[in-house]
Amino acid sequence: MIARILIFIKHNVPFIWVLIDILNTFFFRLLYKKRFRQVADDVIAHAELPGYVFRWLEKNDLPKLERLLKGQPEQRVACFKPHGFDIKSLEALHANPAFLMMGVFDGNRMAGYFFLRCFWNRKCFVGRLVDASYEGKGLGRAMNGILYPIAWQMGFRCLSTISKNNSAVIRSHAGNPSLRILKELANDYLLVEFVQIETQDGKTKNMKRSGIPINIGTRPGRWGDGVGERLYDDSMERTLKLDSYSKPVR
Repeated sequence: MIARILIFIKHNVPFIWVLIDILNTFFFRLLYKKRFRQVADDVIAHAELPGYVFRWLEKNDLPKLERLLKGQPEQRVACFKPHGFDIKSLEALHANPAFLMMGVFDGNRMAGYFFLRCFWNRKCFVGRLVDASYEGKGLGRAMNGILYPIAWQMGFRCLSTISKNNSAVIRSHAGNPSLRILKELANDYLLVEFVQIETQDGKTKNMKRSGIPINIGTRPGRWGDGVGERLYDDSMERTLKLDSYSKPVR
């Protein structure tokens, strides 16, 4: 019930949602900012993909990010709407300690963008986008290998929303043993969670620190997950096979 009220507020009473976001930023900064940065620094430092550099986005990188986002074919970003693509929106997010922005660079060119949108109640949403000209080079998989471990090592639930109309992302996650579908959302979106895998002896398989994931099952080079900052009701949690995504969650 509380989740539904908050969803209503976000989409219908935006000024109240702004206040909620301010409170979230305050509590996240107070409780997690320093430790989150330390964990993320360590994971990023061990990410390896020959020819590419993974790092935090600085403020002077934001014009490159704007060009990356606005330079994609329309169909490529039709289901990728986590925030505004204009420089003013990007600067506001960059100033928010609860929104962690990272990039993949090929020399001076930004080849990919990925982020964690964190909440003080130990949940975060992840998203990524690979430039069209870099599709098929393993960047998407490498970005997953950074995003998921940061969330897991911090003890945060690692969430995302995926559009059922985004066939490329649906295919890329088919057979992914770490993915759990929690519920269906409005406008043909699925709320999903990426969880650590336990072996038969009860031990947890973590992603390699090289940034290339174990047992993730995603294919490289797909454009990013359609990510929304949607709140949800845990009572609807389900575990389903993604290849049957077109069936309603009951």
